[in-house]
Amino acid sequence: MKHRAAEHSFSETVHMCHVTFHGLSKCSKCRCAVKQESGLCLALGQGIPYKGYMMNRICAGIVVGGLTIFWFPFGAGASNCQVEISTSGSGTVFTRHLSAGCTEQEREARAVDAAQLLQAFQEGKGIDLSGVVVRGDLNLDTLPVGPLPPELDGVKELQGYEIRVVPGSMMIVDSVVRGTIKHRSAQGLLVVQGPVTFRGARFEQLVDLSRSVFLQPVTLSGAVFLKESYFVQGRFLRDVVAEKTAFGPHTRFHRSVFQGPVTFQQSRFNGMAEFLEVGFEKDVNLSRTSFKLGTGFSGSRFQGLANFSEASFDSQAFFSFTLFDGDADFRQATFRSTADFSNAQFKGRDDFSNTSFEQGSQFTSANRSAPAQVPSGRKSEFIQYAVIAIFLTFGALLIVYRIRRRKA
Repeated sequence: MKHRAAEHSFSETVHMCHVTFHGLSKCSKCRCAVKQESGLCLALGQGIPYKGYMMNRICAGIVVGGLTIFWFPFGAGASNCQVEISTSGSGTVFTRHLSAGCTEQEREARAVDAAQLLQAFQEGKGIDLSGVVVRGDLNLDTLPVGPLPPELDGVKELQGYEIRVVPGSMMIVDSVVRGTIKHRSAQGLLVVQGPVTFRGARFEQLVDLSRSVFLQPVTLSGAVFLKESYFVQGRFLRDVVAEKTAFGPHTRFHRSVFQGPVTFQQSRFNGMAEFLEVGFEKDVNLSRTSFKLGTGFSGSRFQGLANFSEASFDSQAFFSFTLFDGDADFRQATFRSTADFSNAQFKGRDDFSNTSFEQGSQFTSANRSAPAQVPSGRKSEFIQYAVIAIFLTFGALLIVYRIRRRKA
């Protein structure tokens, strides 16, 4: 009975508080807020005052808003992927830049096809890629044959070849190349007229730029070659910079010519490294470079400084018949297998101080202008043996002397 009476009292209270649409007021009996847009009395509990009701709603809104900001941070629904694309037919460079905020899915969705790059070359353009994915094989042998560029008219060694030209730059930066890049024509030369930059790029398949002529600087720093990389009989007219570059199972620069300074500082050759019969006309920096498998510099010529300081050779290293016109710096280098310098010629100063030959070294018929330096790591050992030999000799002479005196 009491429950029914309470319900009746509450219904009566609501009825008494019902008003028409004429602004806000308070019902003196229930002291509730009356919202006249709906024409209903909002009785809160047991007659909560209007101000308290509004404060509760404000507090609830703040809490809900805070949770919303916490769980859905600014920009969560918006993409941070910024794309820069050159319009078709405009400019002299095919450009595709994806910002660092792009996800892998967004990069895959905006992947560049190798056929687009080949078309750009055929149209006389260079390429400028950053942060993209390149799909398909880039076969540079299919470029049209043309005349030798005027810059190379006086080079007799380049006459009589089929000439294919990349008219601009080849810039592939911080990108992933899924397919191969190949120029394998035995009768042709590929001339790249613009700078080549592969900085920070990852090449998942073969890169073969053999018999290529690079007129501008080449940058390979930070690049990763997961498969073979061939630059056989290449000609590099300007600087080559390949710092902290990771080369794959087989790297070949056989019979290449470097006319500018070269650096492979702190790079890593994870497989065979062939620098056979290579011409280095300027300084070469291979300091702190690691060679994991067989390495060959046989028959090569270093006309400037050859810096191999702190380099490490985990397998056989061959420098036979190598000509060092300038200084040869092998300080603190480590040879963990055979080091063959037979018939090598050192016309400048050679420095093997603190060099470690763990399996011995061969300098048979090597021509060294300066006396061979004993690695300082072994100097103390040599001195110890020399001191011991002197004491033994002195002791033996003393014994002989005493024996002769007794007989006398």
